[in-house]
Amino acid sequence: MVLPEGFALPPLPYLVGLLAAVALVGGALARSDPHVSDRIVLALAPWVVVGSSLHVLFVLDWVPAAVAPLLGTPSVYLSTFAVAGVVWLAGIHTATDPERPVVAVGVLAASAVVAYAVARGSETGLRLFWPLVGLALALLLAGTLWAATRWSYPSVTAATGATGALALFGHALDAVSTAVGVDLLGFGERTPVSRAVLDAAAALPTAEMFGVGWLFVLVKLAIAEVVVVLFADFVREDPREGFLLLGTVAAVGLGPGAHNLLLFILTG
Repeated sequence: MVLPEGFALPPLPYLVGLLAAVALVGGALARSDPHVSDRIVLALAPWVVVGSSLHVLFVLDWVPAAVAPLLGTPSVYLSTFAVAGVVWLAGIHTATDPERPVVAVGVLAASAVVAYAVARGSETGLRLFWPLVGLALALLLAGTLWAATRWSYPSVTAATGATGALALFGHALDAVSTAVGVDLLGFGERTPVSRAVLDAAAALPTAEMFGVGWLFVLVKLAIAEVVVVLFADFVREDPREGFLLLGTVAAVGLGPGAHNLLLFILTG
């Protein structure tokens, strides 16, 4: 098994509708031939938080039954892409700076979903300390690693720009939040590959004293650093595809990390 626990396709009518929406929006974006750069990747980052936060509501069964199939795994990725894509298309055709409406609507949507979740969770109490410690540690680790990369490989940071920094932060957030959840809050890990790393750490003599999350953090950060370094030439040669793919790498870390933090705040 390589798929995470809870991975399930929605009922056929929802699946057909989602695939059709993704195909229509993706086709329209391709025909629009948008300019892709650091700025659009950063503008789309709040939408990753939108999708991950909506999935938290799904996990907690805080969404109406009629829309729940759109917010499971992997449906939430398709749903979020379709909506964000429509906003991007609107920006392309109506604004001189398409990134502005994308980030503005994304921030508003993310703020609304998180605010609703926090307001509802506050009825039974919020757990803020460890999630905030995890966020601060992820920022520290990502910042330190980015600074080290900038000193050792200045051409890499110059080529990948803020998207490279976002990729490091996203995976630092995923790694640290997973370590906090496993070692301090009693959560498990749903992804088999990640569980294998945690199981390997549990077999080490350091497990009793230092827990198992530290190895996962090291592995994730090492992989993220290697990916960013390897992507530098690709971004230079083909900025459109390079930034899109590196942005996807960033989203793969940022999404689960944001999901973990919000879930821990509400239920940790």
